[in-house]
Amino acid sequence: MKRKAIYGLLAEFETPEQLLAAAHRTHDAGYKSIDAFTPMPVEGMAEAVGFGPTRLPAVVFTGGLLGGLTGFFMCYYANVISFPLNIGGKPYNSWPAWIPITFELTILGAALCAVFGMLAMNGLPTPYHPVFNVARFALASKDRFFLVVKARDKKFHLVKTAEFLKTLQPHGVFEIEV
Repeated sequence: MKRKAIYGLLAEFETPEQLLAAAHRTHDAGYKSIDAFTPMPVEGMAEAVGFGPTRLPAVVFTGGLLGGLTGFFMCYYANVISFPLNIGGKPYNSWPAWIPITFELTILGAALCAVFGMLAMNGLPTPYHPVFNVARFALASKDRFFLVVKARDKKFHLVKTAEFLKTLQPHGVFEIEV
């Protein structure tokens, strides 16, 4: 019988303090592809598992800039190139009248890039995750705290990583099958 692929190892802890300490030790041991699952927010967990600065602000800025340029050049094309009208002797390129549409498309572009950029960077939507294959993971939404070391980590070795996780004194260490 063929063995299923391994997604990683899951360690179960009883308190958020234990999980936070384990996450710090795991990250300090050189594991970079780790994740934590908790029933409530745990202060300092993002830093403990190695989440650093995100590229989302740059994506939002770029979306806003492109949206604003789209609004401006859309008005420019309509009023100067496609259908110029001489209204009261004003120049065709009367940009102060275009400020509202430029502003609105700037906000629209930034908002759309924020939403879809956040979804893409978080890997959402994820209707199924391999950690659901571990029966004990159902407690993650109640009263247990879980630390995952993913198999894609460069330092991951099934036996050595399991031994390392056991030194953190978890309630249990489980293999996560894909």
